[in-house]
Amino acid sequence: MNLKQRIANVRAGIDAAALAAGRDPASIALLAATKTQNSDVIRAAIAAGISVCGENRVQELTAHLADGAYEGARVHFIGHLQTNKVRYVVGKVELIHSVSSEKLLTAIAAQADKLGIVQDVLLEVNLAGELSKSGFTPEEAPIAAALCARMNGVRLRGLMCIPPAASRPGDNLPHFQKLRQLAVDISQEMVDNRIDMDVLSMGMSGDYPDAVSAGSTCIRVGSALFGPRLPVSSRKD
Repeated sequence: MNLKQRIANVRAGIDAAALAAGRDPASIALLAATKTQNSDVIRAAIAAGISVCGENRVQELTAHLADGAYEGARVHFIGHLQTNKVRYVVGKVELIHSVSSEKLLTAIAAQADKLGIVQDVLLEVNLAGELSKSGFTPEEAPIAAALCARMNGVRLRGLMCIPPAASRPGDNLPHFQKLRQLAVDISQEMVDNRIDMDVLSMGMSGDYPDAVSAGSTCIRVGSALFGPRLPVSSRKD
């Protein structure tokens, strides 16, 4: 199966899940997680219908931007972001999914202020309390959202999560439902940018049907589009 067929299959799966949940398939974006992919693969994905690319690593983002690899698509940053690399991302991408701490949020806002722009962001929520993952706790997320509202340099667009790896369909549905309810609760408390809270970034290759049924508006898919990631020693740029 070639890349175009895999993209079509994933899109069809998203559309079917949306219709089963009584949702408009057009309300759900398919984001291609392009981690470790070279510029030619990214260009091929865009030519095959991908309209949103998500990058995990600052170094790869910078290289692909310089190479013009994302031409014709929107670019998001979806990976862990260190505060000392914020300047390479703010203003370079449409949306930062992985704002995981007040320190990072403050650094993003400061860089956006410096550039005279407003950077759209999502708050990453660690729903399962996994020590191996970053993110706000569900109790901390409303506090971070209120902080966003007081900052000129950022605009809160919604929430993101990376739940535990699912071994069976349905395992992560409770996590997705919890994030959806948290987003509703936070939105009700927002005064100035309530209408901007329209993004729920949740669901990946192994669990996106459940994420769609729970209200996801952005599915982040890598391996289902590009296949298993190659070991570092086997990659060719």
